[in-house]
Amino acid sequence: MFYDRTKIYVKAGDGGSGAVSFRREKYVPYGGPNGGDGGRGGNIILEADEGLRTLVDFRYRRHYKANRGEHGQGKGMHGKGAEDLVLRLPAGTLVKDADTGEVLADLTKHGQRVVIARGGRGGRGNARFISNQNKAPTVAEKGEPGEERWLLLELKLLADVGLVGFPNVGKSTLISKVSAARPKIADYHFTTLTPNLGMVEVEDESFVMADIPGIIEGAHAGAGLGHEFLRHIERTRLLLHIIDISGSEGRDPLEDFQVINRELKQYSQALAERPMLVVPNKIDLDNAEGNLARLRDFIQDKYEIFPISAVTGEGIRELLFRIIQILPQVPEIEFSADPDQHRLVQAKSDERFYISRENGIYIIKGREVEKHAAMAYLDTHDGLMRFQNILKAMGVEDALKEEGIKEGDKVLIGDLEMEWIEGG
Repeated sequence: MFYDRTKIYVKAGDGGSGAVSFRREKYVPYGGPNGGDGGRGGNIILEADEGLRTLVDFRYRRHYKANRGEHGQGKGMHGKGAEDLVLRLPAGTLVKDADTGEVLADLTKHGQRVVIARGGRGGRGNARFISNQNKAPTVAEKGEPGEERWLLLELKLLADVGLVGFPNVGKSTLISKVSAARPKIADYHFTTLTPNLGMVEVEDESFVMADIPGIIEGAHAGAGLGHEFLRHIERTRLLLHIIDISGSEGRDPLEDFQVINRELKQYSQALAERPMLVVPNKIDLDNAEGNLARLRDFIQDKYEIFPISAVTGEGIRELLFRIIQILPQVPEIEFSADPDQHRLVQAKSDERFYISRENGIYIIKGREVEKHAAMAYLDTHDGLMRFQNILKAMGVEDALKEEGIKEGDKVLIGDLEMEWIEGG
């Protein structure tokens, strides 16, 4: 089964905690601080791999977490940074933030890499906090939390040739004839609901052919899963427009041709200008000869026409040889994410934090203040005082007083829960 969309959770590694340590040497009863820093947490990296064709692996495992950095130790020993976690995705994968819809990466080339979640920096050991006022600090930092987010992965096929046309015009039959792909084929509409890829070999040449699910009128507006299907065609270099020239479905082949071209143009002007060969199929059936003559008169010399019968194989050899002649002249498609099209613009507050109240608990939220809370070292008096000074400098204490906080009230910042003490 071909999977083209999935949602995964990634969590970069937390930084290692800094150490509180002092030199312990003979005849030096009060040695100076020598606590080492923690190591950086591992990043989550996405890498495009042209050897992968589907997102199926990410359907069975949705959570990915990088390792945290090692903690610092005494004697000035710094913790080792964690290795990055590399997730390999098929080339052609678009990566979005699942919550905002913002495009984070467009992986189009083999080996292309992007850091999608950064590991937290290691916390500083107490040796970093020595000062003229405090020669023996008992304060350190815990590691910074690694970034985490839900990602939406969307795979657009990267193929040399894409088959387009109405449902049930013979696209699946053609790809099954010319490649090792074996799509399910039956005589009903929307037989192909997911794209199929096939490697076609012609003498010493080869190319990738994509059987795109059938398009219907209104596809550009999303009708019949139109957007799901059309986005795959965006990344094909050459289009084969397959037409049921016999009209066996009760439709007019000329009208079919115009409808599909109109849908391509309304979805994307660039797609409508993509090189195209017109392939009238089912020429072995009744009415095919008359309709083919009408099609030639209508198209004239705008497109090359290659009549075939996907069932009997008639005309297929000539079509394939023409494809391998054309492909070297068709440039590779360069894609980059269009921020104006994909990014969801959100109003961002300049506030460093904000306070809400639920069930009598004061909840303080904000990226900066939550990071300080996560890295706070509260095991010593020095550590408590440092964190309190940070909150005071940020204006958190004054804001809580304005909200009417009283002695004994609970305060929650991230996972840290505290009790308010007047004058503390």
